[in-house]
Amino acid sequence: MTRAPITPARVVFQDDAPPFAPDFGDVYHARAGALSQARHVFVAGNGLPGRWQGRERFVVLETGFGLGNNFLATWAAWRQDPARCERLVFVSVEKHPLRADDLARAHAASPLPELAARLIERWPPLTPGLHTLSFEGGRVELLLGLGDARELLRELVLQADALYLDGFAPQRNPELWDEWLLKSLARHAAPGTTAATWSINRPMRRALASLGFEVELAPGFADKPEMTVARFAPRHQPQRPAAREPLAPAAKRAVILGAGLAGAACALALSRQGLACTVVDALPGPAQASSGNPAGLFHGTVNPDDGPHARFNRAAALATQGLLAELGLPHQRGLLRLETRLPLSKMQGVPGYVQALSADEASRMADTDLRHPAWFYPGGGALDPAAYTRAMLAASGATLRMATPVAALREAPGGWQLLDAGGGVIDEAALVVLAGGHGQLPLLGELAGDLVVQRGQLSHLADAPWCPGLPIAGDGYAIADGRGGVWCGATAQDGDLDRALREADQSGNLMRYARLAGLAAAPQAPLAGRVGWRLIAADRLPLIGGLAAPGPRAEQLRLQPRRPGLVVCTAFASRGIGWAALAGRLAAALAVGSPRPLEAELLDAVDPLRFALRRQRRSGA
Repeated sequence: MTRAPITPARVVFQDDAPPFAPDFGDVYHARAGALSQARHVFVAGNGLPGRWQGRERFVVLETGFGLGNNFLATWAAWRQDPARCERLVFVSVEKHPLRADDLARAHAASPLPELAARLIERWPPLTPGLHTLSFEGGRVELLLGLGDARELLRELVLQADALYLDGFAPQRNPELWDEWLLKSLARHAAPGTTAATWSINRPMRRALASLGFEVELAPGFADKPEMTVARFAPRHQPQRPAAREPLAPAAKRAVILGAGLAGAACALALSRQGLACTVVDALPGPAQASSGNPAGLFHGTVNPDDGPHARFNRAAALATQGLLAELGLPHQRGLLRLETRLPLSKMQGVPGYVQALSADEASRMADTDLRHPAWFYPGGGALDPAAYTRAMLAASGATLRMATPVAALREAPGGWQLLDAGGGVIDEAALVVLAGGHGQLPLLGELAGDLVVQRGQLSHLADAPWCPGLPIAGDGYAIADGRGGVWCGATAQDGDLDRALREADQSGNLMRYARLAGLAAAPQAPLAGRVGWRLIAADRLPLIGGLAAPGPRAEQLRLQPRRPGLVVCTAFASRGIGWAALAGRLAAALAVGSPRPLEAELLDAVDPLRFALRRQRRSGA
């Protein structure tokens, strides 16, 4: 599903009245106060804070993020409640979000200045799709969906505990209140889910009642005598698709196989879901396989149709940007990617995410003469992947068991056992995550046949004739090492397991470096660099999700039952740095059943069973 570019909200700020939306002819909140309205209508109207007390997780789903006051009021109520739920997930969709400067102006005199400042600091670029903003060490998450609610609600995978029905008045914004949209909301409700809104629109109340809600009028806020509250009480229990069921709902502990970027990201995300994590690896320490490269790039991608690859890579790049900010990890900020196919006139940037630059503009950034225009990713860059891995592991608090090869897995009552070469039990847990690289292929079963092991060699120039002003990629890449040298590369040879550095590969890397640098000839340098291996799927997307349960295969990924307690998070190709944060978050959400950080279409795009399903369809089985 292609996402239309986001059109930001137009806001008129008034000294003596609430902010006004001229495109809808309506104000953003009641004159009596946005936070007071949010607390009365949405927080109290949904029985909060009482309903979340003692809960592991509580999920709010809102239509119309607006200025964000409902989120801030809910976050503040959570903070003030000593009996609060362990984790609060606030999901909101917004077709016309505010620009960052307008959001800052809207909250310039906020009664919740600290929370408002943190929201503004984390405000994402206005790109279509889901954005996860993490607060309180991951215990509060804002899952912000930018785009048309009628499209996004179909793509959300979650079960809500409370619904906030907000937005401009039904007569001014009817698409946000009609039966079709309310039906989409009801699909995310379970028996007992509540709903509240300031509106008492009769067609809306009739639609809610027809969908299985018990609807009542309650005292309204300020000059509105009444508001609507509701509770989902359907006659029949809604059936959830198999893909929505958590893979390890009762797990309190997880064992993650792999101490590289993927494993570290899974450990961090699972720890934020309240699980105690143990990370197991065959090598003596973390990040000693592919994640041990001395430097690597991360950035999104752009393509004209904004297909699954572009959308996944964009979501992953923004997730990485957010996590690096949380961890405070030093890295090189900003990245140039040369565009050799499109002229500058055909390149369309996205403010805050990617900018199209002429060859002259890019040359000034790169400190060399470039012959092509370039994409500039201000949130991209380069970093030491091993340092990133260690930072995630440290933040997770995971127990590390290094130098511990795992030869096989065995299903056991209540979980999975890890076995050594002699069949002895190394460990067991209700949740096991396979998050290693090519060395873990024997554990992946039939999935191994869908993957390719690719050798890559990168080279190091200790005394480089040109150090780029910021990381640059195109035909190869170049990253300054901060000491007058450059890392450049990289080669790609499928099925090649040679560990030795090769002169021929270094020669190829230095030729690519010379073309990036605008040099007449490749420099000569002693053989230096590193060899690693990438695990790659045919469609160049990762494998994240559950494995098929025994029995006949379903005709759709979303209907396929999965083996409980087992999650795969692998095949990161050459994008381990940029994919890890989002992949770990998704693996954790699939395990525990929290709202998925990606739309359903993208969940299918990275599902480990996608290739088997395609083969099944081709064979007609």
